[in-house]
Amino acid sequence: MNNSSPAHPAPEVMAILGNDPVMATIIQRGRPLASSRSEDLYFMLLSAIVSQQLSTKAAATIFKRFTELYPETYPHPELVLATTDEMLRSAGLSFQKIGYVRNVAAFAAEGNLKHATIDALEDEALILHLTQIKGVGRWTVEMLLMFALERPDVFPVDDLGIQNAMKRHYNLEETGKLLRLRMQQIAENWRPYRTIASKYLWQSLDNMPK
Repeated sequence: MNNSSPAHPAPEVMAILGNDPVMATIIQRGRPLASSRSEDLYFMLLSAIVSQQLSTKAAATIFKRFTELYPETYPHPELVLATTDEMLRSAGLSFQKIGYVRNVAAFAAEGNLKHATIDALEDEALILHLTQIKGVGRWTVEMLLMFALERPDVFPVDDLGIQNAMKRHYNLEETGKLLRLRMQQIAENWRPYRTIASKYLWQSLDNMPK
């Protein structure tokens, strides 16, 4: 994982985002964003599956136990597929998550997570590709695109943190589909840097995903 020094948006990014006075203020008040890029999408997918519906602390504990089941604490796909339910349960995984983890491992073992495959797919195509895996939903893939892959123009309109931040900063009173439509209209002004705008929105609520 790349943990390079935090950085303010580049001039070309601010040339776009700065045209939105609300967003410009959010960025001005915010902290520089650190890189979260990871080359290992398979590992990040497993982490995302384990973390679902858990607190950050509980997720970290269970994922650590899970990885410690394997040599060099790395759950290679073939090893995961060969691990018994009992072993996986001993790490704290529910039966449902055991199935999902195996689904990810099988998908990887078939060569579907190779860099050449992932890099060749545009954002929406990659979302469709990865949501073939039972247990992996659109939001999970959007988080991977934004953080692990650092794709620049992802906008997770269904994310509760993004919704709350935009309702607060843009004084939005709509709900449901109307809220999402209004959010998408505002976010059109941030293209092609909606990921960066979203990260600053999360930060504004102290709600940056770990």
